Amino acid sequence: MTAFPNVYLTGFGAYLPGEPLDAEQIAQRLGAGARGAGLRARVLAANGIRTRHYALDEHGAVTMLNEELAAAAVQEALKDRDLPLESVGMLAAGTTQGDLLVPGFGSMVHGRLGGPPMEVLSAGGVCASSMAALSAAARAVRLGEHDAAVVVGSELVSRSLRQSRYEGDRASFDAEFLRWTLSDGAGAVVLEPRPRPDGLSLRLDWMHLVSYAGERPVCMSAGGEPVAGRTWLDGPDVATAERAGLVRLRQDVKSLPALFRLGLREYMGLVRAGRFTPDGIDHVLCHYSAEHFRGEIFGLLREADLMIDEQRWFTNLHTRGNTGAASIFVMLEEAWRSGRFTPGERILLIVPESGRYSLAFAQLTCVAAGEADGVGGTAAPARMGGPVRVAAAAAGAAEQSAEFSGTPSPLVAQDGDGELVRWTVLELARVWEAFERQVRATPLVRRIDTGTATLDDYRRLLVHLRQQVVEGGRWISRAASNFSVEMFALRSAAIKHAAEEHRDYQLLERDFCAVGGSLEQIRGARKNIGSEALSAYVFHQASQPDPVDLLGAMFVIEGLGAGLVLGWARALREQLDLREDQVSFLSYHGEADDAHFAELAHLLREAVPDRAAAARVVRTAEVVARLYAMQLAEVDA
Repeated sequence: MTAFPNVYLTGFGAYLPGEPLDAEQIAQRLGAGARGAGLRARVLAANGIRTRHYALDEHGAVTMLNEELAAAAVQEALKDRDLPLESVGMLAAGTTQGDLLVPGFGSMVHGRLGGPPMEVLSAGGVCASSMAALSAAARAVRLGEHDAAVVVGSELVSRSLRQSRYEGDRASFDAEFLRWTLSDGAGAVVLEPRPRPDGLSLRLDWMHLVSYAGERPVCMSAGGEPVAGRTWLDGPDVATAERAGLVRLRQDVKSLPALFRLGLREYMGLVRAGRFTPDGIDHVLCHYSAEHFRGEIFGLLREADLMIDEQRWFTNLHTRGNTGAASIFVMLEEAWRSGRFTPGERILLIVPESGRYSLAFAQLTCVAAGEADGVGGTAAPARMGGPVRVAAAAAGAAEQSAEFSGTPSPLVAQDGDGELVRWTVLELARVWEAFERQVRATPLVRRIDTGTATLDDYRRLLVHLRQQVVEGGRWISRAASNFSVEMFALRSAAIKHAAEEHRDYQLLERDFCAVGGSLEQIRGARKNIGSEALSAYVFHQASQPDPVDLLGAMFVIEGLGAGLVLGWARALREQLDLREDQVSFLSYHGEADDAHFAELAHLLREAVPDRAAAARVVRTAEVVARLYAMQLAEVDA
């Protein structure tokens, strides 16, 4: 079978069980008494869902299986494409919970459909499972293994949300939020290696799926805790687990802003990699569980200056509800059926999944019948609509969680920034992301973040920082002496900063003595390997003519103070019951570095003459970031 360079979505189907239900009707179907009525009202107001669909009758009895919903959506997609089931070589299915524990959901959907032998994939997960299924099926079609594949996402969650599952338990927001947000439904798409001959198709340009489970805890789950003896299968019987509420779906709603920040990070990375530009996207279909979160997502994108015009966003959350894994295909089917897309337009799909923090993106391009296949590649280049303006953005006032969720780059784009500054801001945001990840992975910082740091950890941190801080004033002074008259502003700033750095190590020494150390100990300690390498590098750079690239070093060092150090000071005070005068160095840097960074941002805008100099700034930032992280890692060595 010949391999084809492109994959097209050529048929679309959706199935939503029963009639649309309003808020009063869903309360009747699920069963809801007076207790928890206020919480229910809050959730319904926040999620903005006016109507939804349940596979439950008016008495709350289940009317269909999840596999039946999925099969119905598949049949609708095949009908839309006018293809028989016999032509399908692969079925890929995604869902949160199938009807049976075993076998896989994909096999059950195949059994429900009937038809010939075919490749079957069951993608587990939550909302992004359907995108994982799409990715797998697209690869199979692209490799030429199948002439047609069908992908389906389906959910039947209402049966798990009935009042009988919640008896004897006090209503909690984490459980009630899901109970009054989730809905039933299924959506499906047909994939082929050629566009359909009788109408429009959507070419799949690229996909990007990523999991942060290696860094993040469980956010949405059912079945207990991921600890031996605490899952629903570990007890004497399933009834015990049911009574303990272990099989109930829960979501840590307060952790969701971290998911949005991670989504922004991946979004920025795709822009940086040239996958798309905000101006080059004509339609956005983004899965979000509640209207309330739409505002948070828009806020992040606007702060980062990466917002795609709000008029280009399409959702049917208000009328179809949150159908989990089915949502993106249910949205896509309705947008397709409404005639929203025209040839040449690009569609961006975004699916954040809270289960354990996964994200899925895809770009589609609408093409006319008979579009000629390209040769030698599959991803369409992003259409350039204007200069890219990027700055990382925070989710707001929430405290930094113990697990890594990402702190935004302290350098943000501003109105009036030129192309050179915007490029520099984008590249330094990339450096910052990698730097913070390296820093938080060091054993010492991990202990601070998780609340397990000891007083000895704190003393050793001060010892190792002191050796680098003493050198700071010296290399900044050397840099000042090497700036020419043409860079007078940088020379003046360096002289001023060198004087401030010269005093900083004295604060550090006082803190060390205040927590049981002595001046002899801290002054007699030698630099660790990371500190030696860092000092050698910055002294070398400072000795060059017009060392403008040291702005990159300052970006990392001052950014650490502005972005992370104040959080360390607060955490160490709480964990070790320290006084303010025992963490004065960290507290001072966490506060003062905001002002230092504002000056640095001004210099980056005013004193970097050209792209070559900006590239040197970024390169020095990369090297200093790696060496600073090594310095912190060597504290434990």
